[in-house]
Amino acid sequence: MDNTQNDLQALREIVRDLVARVDRLERRLEVGVSSTVVNSETVVEAVKVISASAPPATAPVAPTFPLPDIPARPVLTTPEAHEGDLESRIGSHWLNRIGIAAVLIGVSYFLKFAFDNNWIGPAGRVSIGLLAGIAVVVWSERFRSQGYKVFSYSLKAVGIGVLYLSLWAAFHVYALIPSGVAFAAMLAVTASTAAMAIAQDAEILAAFALAGGFTTPLLLSTGENHELQLFSYLALLDAAAVVMVALKPWRRLLVLSYAGTLLLYIGWYSEFYDRSQIRWTLAFATLFFAIFAIAPLVARRPEKEIPPFSAVPVFLAFVNAGVYFLQVYALYEEIDKHAMAWFALVLAAVYIFLSRQAGDRFPDRENAQKLHFLHLALAIGFITIAIPIRLDGHWITIGWFVEAGVLLWLGDRIRSSFLSGFAVGALALGVLRLLSKIDDFNVTTLIFNARTGTFVVAITVLAATAWYGLKRRDEVGRQGAAVAVIVLNALALVALSREVADYYARETAVALPASHPYDPTKFVSTRNIQIEESFTYSALWMAYGALLMMVGFWRRSAFVRWQALVLIAVTTAKVFVLDVAQLDRGYRIVSFIVLGALLLAISFVYQRDWLRLSGVRKKSTGSTSA
Repeated sequence: MDNTQNDLQALREIVRDLVARVDRLERRLEVGVSSTVVNSETVVEAVKVISASAPPATAPVAPTFPLPDIPARPVLTTPEAHEGDLESRIGSHWLNRIGIAAVLIGVSYFLKFAFDNNWIGPAGRVSIGLLAGIAVVVWSERFRSQGYKVFSYSLKAVGIGVLYLSLWAAFHVYALIPSGVAFAAMLAVTASTAAMAIAQDAEILAAFALAGGFTTPLLLSTGENHELQLFSYLALLDAAAVVMVALKPWRRLLVLSYAGTLLLYIGWYSEFYDRSQIRWTLAFATLFFAIFAIAPLVARRPEKEIPPFSAVPVFLAFVNAGVYFLQVYALYEEIDKHAMAWFALVLAAVYIFLSRQAGDRFPDRENAQKLHFLHLALAIGFITIAIPIRLDGHWITIGWFVEAGVLLWLGDRIRSSFLSGFAVGALALGVLRLLSKIDDFNVTTLIFNARTGTFVVAITVLAATAWYGLKRRDEVGRQGAAVAVIVLNALALVALSREVADYYARETAVALPASHPYDPTKFVSTRNIQIEESFTYSALWMAYGALLMMVGFWRRSAFVRWQALVLIAVTTAKVFVLDVAQLDRGYRIVSFIVLGALLLAISFVYQRDWLRLSGVRKKSTGSTSA
């Protein structure tokens, strides 16, 4: 009985080992496991059944023999099983390409020798090239059927290249065929390569087809302008590329297709474009834009993709938008620059529509959200660009503030932090432009002028920003509201200070005309004006600080009160450091009395503890000690 149990245990071990080896073999050969294959657990169960039905201990036991150690069979590997190994890669890839190049060089030397001695005429040379190209492509299929795919594709690249060069020689070098025949023949080579790529599920062959397709116009170029034919061909080629990436997960081909189209467009534009061709050029540029705007929405996502290529849809959508806008801008810059503002708004509407399509119909759900937000960002960007193109001066600043306000409202309505972020960006652009004095307001009246109106718009939008931020009731919203309030107060001070500066600049101009800028008799008058101006700044800042303090007490806002305290501290420093040295006795007396009265009043409010701040502090201290 003991021997029987030992034999059964050894049998189990052998079965497990054999099943594991078969599993490893199937995995390396990439063969799916058939439903009829018996797994290790099934075999073990069968062995248990056998052991259960074994003869009883009283039965005679058959003699046992030691089971031999069955050696593992060598694992079969495909010719490309070790592509990751450097030695194998050198032997299977690099040496194969070097060998092909050496053979081609040798054959080319032989053909050149034959051509130099007139052994073969032009027609024979072209025929040899065509037959050789076809033969190499057909021959490569034998290697593919045997599993040597990389070697097969290398041979196909050589054969396809020989076909293109032979047709080029037949047309351009020997003039054996007209351009139409050469174009049709090259188009047939391109189409055949693309069909072969789809049939064999080979992305590299599709890349060969596109490369040959975009090379065809260069090979058949005669130096003449054929805009309609060239761009119609490129549009068909791009459409074919979009169809391929919709059928197969080969969206990397879109980069190749877009690059080829752009390079040929730039080459044609720099060589042949003039204003009389603007309609056809604009039409084809729009067609190319539409093709590559749709392509990311229909492109299939591969199961395994190298990280840099996972961003192809987003990259293509961004580049396509920017290039198309620059193309149209270059066409219309000298004709009607302001029309570009309407064009930018139309593009913004297009990308708003595409953002909805990306969110609803994009097959790649992983990149759907990225495309959705990118299209929205592009739409907002084009709106922002349209404002300085269409408007002038301070209207640009107002336009950016209005855009920020609309984006804030829209972001709050649809609960989109993304739009709120762009609103902050537009707001920042407006504030920076307003503070940098880029706009020449040419103020003729005080207070009621374009500059004050622009500041009022900015302050209103900032107040709305603070309100929306507080509505969010989160940390980001509170921080945004705090920054908006600080910038709001700073802009208010700047606006009022600029009005003061303008007023005294006029007084100085009256007292010291430009015709006598160095008149010593006017020195006393200008000095008095400067003293009054310095005093006015101090009075303005003290008044604004007092107003902020009142608002802080009224709203029970420590944040607003701290701003008031900072402003009052700055004003106090100015009075003690600058005003003491510059102001006359009367202004100096008034400055110190008003400042002292303001500080005493604020101190009295704090000492009376109208806001019960001490109670709040005691509670916080008690809770901390507890």
